[in-house]
Amino acid sequence: MLGLFKSKRQTLPADYFPIRTDIHSHILPGIDDGSPDVETSITLIKGLMELGVERSIATPHIISDLYPNTPETISHALNRLKKELVLQEIDFEVQAAAEYMMDSYFLELLYKKEPLLTIKDNIILTEFPFAFMPDHVEDISFTIFTEGYQPILAHPERYGYTYGNYKVYHRWAEIGFHLQINLLSLTGYYGNEAAKAARYLLKNDLVTYVGTDMHHGRHLEVLTSQTSRETFHEYLAEKEWNTIFDRK
Repeated sequence: MLGLFKSKRQTLPADYFPIRTDIHSHILPGIDDGSPDVETSITLIKGLMELGVERSIATPHIISDLYPNTPETISHALNRLKKELVLQEIDFEVQAAAEYMMDSYFLELLYKKEPLLTIKDNIILTEFPFAFMPDHVEDISFTIFTEGYQPILAHPERYGYTYGNYKVYHRWAEIGFHLQINLLSLTGYYGNEAAKAARYLLKNDLVTYVGTDMHHGRHLEVLTSQTSRETFHEYLAEKEWNTIFDRK
């Protein structure tokens, strides 16, 4: 088995990038802390295309007290971007879901049975607060599953309260979250602790998906560097990623 992995890794191109479909990005114009305008969105998309990415399922934040986006605001931004892609004859598929902060507003949407924006089928992208360990995680996950959704937990390696307490990753996976790490975390972009945590998650087979979490040009610059490519090759090349979301 190890021999097979080594053979595969050796045949990969030097510019290896682990995904064709990006399921976590903030490339829709003007609705959160990502791209501020259509021009920037197009620049980020062209950069993704150079990496070999063929489609993006954009996931703008929905945070009640900061980015109170709705299906309508997200659809409007998506349509603006799609029109510009057509005008510029850029062959890149972009769809939209959302990155849901698991706050009181999110729970209210679930209780009211409001349709959530899914990445595919019943799959939703969720996140925890960065500042503190969330309470009642089991109850939240139970409510999500009860309403028929499969949650992906975005960037667990970036939650500082998990450092030194990696057992919590196993618990989150046990209660049903699919864990998604940011490619930027592996490069050290968010610091050494986030990089260590991302590598722990990979080593322990806790990662289901990876994403760019693209917000701006600096992210693109890091993702396209040769050092980053080598890092992705080292840590991700033994598995195909995000393939259930690829073009059929």
